[in-house]
Amino acid sequence: MEFKWMLLCLSLLAVSTGVARAEDEIDADEEMIVSEDQGLVETEGDESTIEDLEPTDADTYLLFTKPVFEEKASIELPAGRLSEFLVGFTNKGSNDLVLETLDASLRYPMDFNFHIQNFTTVLLEKTIPPGSQATLGYAFIPADAFAGRPFGLSINLAYRDYEGKQMISKLYNDTVNIIEVEEGLDGETLFLYVLMAAACVLLLVGGQQFLYSVSKKRVGGGLPSRTRANLETGTKTSKQIDMDWVPKNVLNHLNKQKAQSPKQKRVKKTD
Repeated sequence: MEFKWMLLCLSLLAVSTGVARAEDEIDADEEMIVSEDQGLVETEGDESTIEDLEPTDADTYLLFTKPVFEEKASIELPAGRLSEFLVGFTNKGSNDLVLETLDASLRYPMDFNFHIQNFTTVLLEKTIPPGSQATLGYAFIPADAFAGRPFGLSINLAYRDYEGKQMISKLYNDTVNIIEVEEGLDGETLFLYVLMAAACVLLLVGGQQFLYSVSKKRVGGGLPSRTRANLETGTKTSKQIDMDWVPKNVLNHLNKQKAQSPKQKRVKKTD
């Protein structure tokens, strides 16, 4: 009996310990949830603070001029090429506004706080009177290594009011695609094509000269034997001439002309 009572007490202790642990886990979970809620509240407070910094007395417009995109179309920027956009600014308030800086940057698409490539920050210091407008131009070149990947593009315009309070207008803060430009012929490819064409021309000229020389040797080797067989060389001495067929009076006349010297002919002409 005592042994049974001991077992019963031990089981009750185990159950109470398990319940206590479960309650501790529930309390811990509740604490975690509360901390997450507090974090969210703080984040919402930050967002409200950022919204307070958004412009109220100014209108801004953004227009890409190179490349040109249609409305509601996904923006694709060429890697290694110049991209340009215009910023329109209108002062709707009753006091002067001073434009300070205009900057742009590429950021990690999943975390816009992580910068990938920072572009030039343009210092403006341009005063815009009430009811006036201004147009700003900006150009940047995405790196070639970023081709084929999406990135977050952030474009910000900073300005201040007459009290010196600085405000930031987020002109663009969204994901863009960096694309690789497919060129028809670049410098290296054109040089290779020219080199290949020159090599082909040299091979054709060399082959033509080789065939011409081979054919000339073949034709030149057979001609002499045929031409020599049919070629009449003639007589080398007067003894080889057959004069029997020539009339005698003609031969006598020729012999007289040979016997008479040129000097005698000249003397006769002078007489």
